[in-house]
Amino acid sequence: MTTPPHHLPTAASEGFKDASAYDAYRPSYSSEAVDRFLAHLKIADRANVNVVEIASGTGKFTELLAERHENYNVLATEPLESMRGQLVAKKLRNVTVLDGHAAKLPVDDGWGDACIAAQSFHWFATGEALREIRRVLKPKAVFGMIWNIEDYNKPKSWKATTSWEAKLNEWIWSIATDGLPRFRDEAWQNVFADQLKFNPFQILKDSLTDGLPRFSLPLGEDSVKWTVWLSEDALWARINTLSQVAILKGGRREEGIRTFKQALQSDDVERNEKGQIALHGVTYFAWTDRI
Repeated sequence: MTTPPHHLPTAASEGFKDASAYDAYRPSYSSEAVDRFLAHLKIADRANVNVVEIASGTGKFTELLAERHENYNVLATEPLESMRGQLVAKKLRNVTVLDGHAAKLPVDDGWGDACIAAQSFHWFATGEALREIRRVLKPKAVFGMIWNIEDYNKPKSWKATTSWEAKLNEWIWSIATDGLPRFRDEAWQNVFADQLKFNPFQILKDSLTDGLPRFSLPLGEDSVKWTVWLSEDALWARINTLSQVAILKGGRREEGIRTFKQALQSDDVERNEKGQIALHGVTYFAWTDRI
């Protein structure tokens, strides 16, 4: 099954062009976070279930699904060729990699026992995508969203662990000018809230046009905090896997390098015996049942 051409945002197509760097420096997910997430999706310790993964990227989360004892059957969809190539090359067990996007998934109706969007739902948080996700899921199956969020890339409503990470967070916010929502904008939840209609005439119209709510509310939410130790070079490389940082050029890139170096002069930068820096963050996940 093939999907029609899909326009990817420039920030994604250009910012994620270096898929090998993304794969090397983007974080994986802790076993604690994965176990809790899959339990909420009602597929932990269930053998041979079908899992649809949307926007799999280079397979940072797909790898963990393939390693699980449950022997999941995974359909991993990814629209960006460079990312998809990295994932295919890994030859993961029981994983089929497909060219597809959230608005048109190459998956049969009702195939999935669960659907997962790892580090990606903010790119396609639309009613069109929710319709498609509902289509590929079995009744009462769960759609789960999971993100690794470093303190330097956090929402403004979250408190940073250190002042240096807060400084980098301020800089990241200052360059987020392409108008596309990221997780830190906290706008991805709106598509679920938009399901609720209080006008009785709208409810009647929706009932006749397949516009009724597709997923349960409120969303389930959970999180796991973490700390990793990185060299300065590895930390900067990781920051550069953010799409809006990756596409910076000229003076804007030089400004970013200066900001990064200045932030690391802060008194609360913690280093280990190898000179590596303690980076803080959280794995946040949310889930909702298919109605």
